[in-house]
Amino acid sequence: MKKKVLSLVLTAAMMTTMLAGCGSSDNGSTAASTSEAPAASTEAASTQAADGEQITLKWSIWDEASTPYWSALVDAYKEVAPNVTIEMVDLGSTDYQTVLATELSGSGSDLDVVTIKDVPGYATLVQKDAIISLDELIERDGIDLSQYAGIPEQLMVNGSLYEMPFRSDFWVIYYKKDLFDAKGVAYPTNDMTFEEYDALAREMTDTTFGSQVYGAHYHTWRSAVQLFAVLDGKHTILEGNYDFFKPYYEMVLNQEADGVCRKYTDLKTEGLHYSAAFAGGDVATMNQGSWYIGTLLGNLASGEYDSSLCGNWGIVKYPHAEGVEPGSTLGAIAALGVVSSSEKQEAAWDFVKWVSGAEGAEVLSSTGNFPAIQVSSTLDTISSLEGFPSDEASKEALNVSNLYLEVPYGDHVSEINSVLDSYHGSIMTGEMSIDDGIAAMNSEVQKILAE
Repeated sequence: MKKKVLSLVLTAAMMTTMLAGCGSSDNGSTAASTSEAPAASTEAASTQAADGEQITLKWSIWDEASTPYWSALVDAYKEVAPNVTIEMVDLGSTDYQTVLATELSGSGSDLDVVTIKDVPGYATLVQKDAIISLDELIERDGIDLSQYAGIPEQLMVNGSLYEMPFRSDFWVIYYKKDLFDAKGVAYPTNDMTFEEYDALAREMTDTTFGSQVYGAHYHTWRSAVQLFAVLDGKHTILEGNYDFFKPYYEMVLNQEADGVCRKYTDLKTEGLHYSAAFAGGDVATMNQGSWYIGTLLGNLASGEYDSSLCGNWGIVKYPHAEGVEPGSTLGAIAALGVVSSSEKQEAAWDFVKWVSGAEGAEVLSSTGNFPAIQVSSTLDTISSLEGFPSDEASKEALNVSNLYLEVPYGDHVSEINSVLDSYHGSIMTGEMSIDDGIAAMNSEVQKILAE
């Protein structure tokens, strides 16, 4: 796969946007082409809007008031398609995908474009025939899917694509430069194996009472452990045999036992959020999603975070297994689909194409969010943001070689997710051994796949 550059433009506005990542619906990332993205072609907002015909499209979203990019996209699209009115239908973020599926299952739905929040929700809409295949439209309009760093291939349903990614997040390693300086340890690099990352975290650990430093921090989401394992490009969470999880559970649980990271049980009991953990002065490194960069920038600027504790930070690429290309990481996307029952599918597709293309990417970037493809000015914008690390390694961390979805498409993805979540908790609390927990995952998921 050709190297891609992940679009990552951050402003304080990100604070009011999404909590992506793996804890909720595992939202979060896509990489983009290092070459200049082709300009999107908006031709009078489709054939249905030709000759000045006024068209209204209804678009399902969530949390309009607290998510600036919705209205920004609508306003910008109005400039290129003045005869199209986009009417946002806010379904709220709580159980959004369930509400959307219910809305589309009825005969009275008048939605034209839908925002798809996660892959399980995508699977449901495809299975209900609620959204159309985009294959012919993509081919007709010459959409270059290689701009999405292999993501469309992970979303294919029997060889067809039913959604276009427009927003993305990905995982990196955050670290505190001051803690490394105080200990005289070299900063993390963009080319660390898991073995090297484990050794570095251990080197940074101080178990002395009163001056304790945790070399690493892992949130309670299963993604923080399990998804290390899928970065080799050979495995997914859908295959029904999870023996490949074992080395990563061993690494994290051994770190727990040695005081390198906080215990999972303590995090659950205390309800300690990853943002609060890193904002304190006792965490040297943390694996977490790119969405946290906006929180750091915004909270440091507002004074909510103590700059003496976390103001001097950096990021590097995710660690990788031996033989795996540096810059391989995992992430999640938000995407758009065209409703099957819509009578304005051409106009709806034009909007989808524009939002997921280069022009939509520029708008997303301007609101501090991560577009699915890159516009050429992205990296320059990042490097000029006040508070963003100025070192070259942090800038280079935005370069992604391979991006694997946390949750790729599969017919039974929702059931599989539930099983993996459950036994992750059992392993991390010590209720089950690693071997027994993985064996239970294998058994239950294989039953699901056999249905």
